[in-house]
Amino acid sequence: MKKFLNALCTVGLVSCLAGVPAFSQGKGRGPGQQGHGPEVRHTESRHEPRAVRETHEVEHEKAEHRLEHRVEDRNREQEHKEANFEDRLERNPALKAKLERLLPAGTKLETAAQGFKNHRQFIAALHVSKNLGIPFDQLKAKMTGTDAMSLGQAIHELRPNIDPKRAGGEAKKAEKEAKETEKTKTT
Repeated sequence: MKKFLNALCTVGLVSCLAGVPAFSQGKGRGPGQQGHGPEVRHTESRHEPRAVRETHEVEHEKAEHRLEHRVEDRNREQEHKEANFEDRLERNPALKAKLERLLPAGTKLETAAQGFKNHRQFIAALHVSKNLGIPFDQLKAKMTGTDAMSLGQAIHELRPNIDPKRAGGEAKKAEKEAKETEKTKTT
């Protein structure tokens, strides 16, 4: 009789446990639940093991270091481009004279060119300034810096009476003029 009761209890226990979903790993589904269990979000906490926190800190420091190097590389690249442009102007006085004629009186060419993405963008801005009578310093302010706009956007922003489509056309025209200006040969 004792064996019979033990067997009965074992069978009963196994049947009960077999019908219960396993929630311990967060992957089971209870009655009426859908999906793959509770959503787990990783957040930093004081309850993380020290080694994990230190690993996160090291990874964060490495990411900051990479970002700093990228910024330094971009700055060096920009300085190199500016130096090349200045050298090019020194070797090509005809180009320099042409660009100086487009500049507002009293503005130095090297100073005016600083901050633009490239020299063709700078030269196109000079052409827009002359073509549409938009002060160059205002165009430069819109096209450089943290909230830099395209040439077409800057034209429309500074001359709201010019619709965006025409502003884009004026920008394309100025870019073609800039390309031609850059072809100026030393005389």
